[in-house]
Amino acid sequence: MNSCIIGIGSNIDADKNISQMLEILKSKVKVIKVSPMIRTKPVGIKEQPDYTNGAVKIETEKDRASLTKLLKEIEDQLGRDRCGPKFGPRTMDLDIVVWNGEIVDQDYFTREFIRTSVRAVDEGPFPD
Repeated sequence: MNSCIIGIGSNIDADKNISQMLEILKSKVKVIKVSPMIRTKPVGIKEQPDYTNGAVKIETEKDRASLTKLLKEIEDQLGRDRCGPKFGPRTMDLDIVVWNGEIVDQDYFTREFIRTSVRAVDEGPFPD
């Protein structure tokens, strides 16, 4: 069984999309804990709505590649537009941040909201 912490982000109908994403995710993997959601300013393109960010800790028998594929499918199901700019508005952004206790997303080290959300679902030990 693999343990994973997934970063969550949305700034288009965030409450609705995050709720739907969690329901879909719960039907595919074991959800252990969901962090409180945090409002953050956009990175890169400033002229867009604030983001709602958080994290969810899961357990799954899927390997990392299969889980990544599932997360992209969920993003697509919720209407993610991959044609827009990298830091543009999105219905859903799901990223594996911690895989079996190892930080695998380097954004963890540069974005405080990611560290806060990760710690809300698992106390670590994770670096500051």
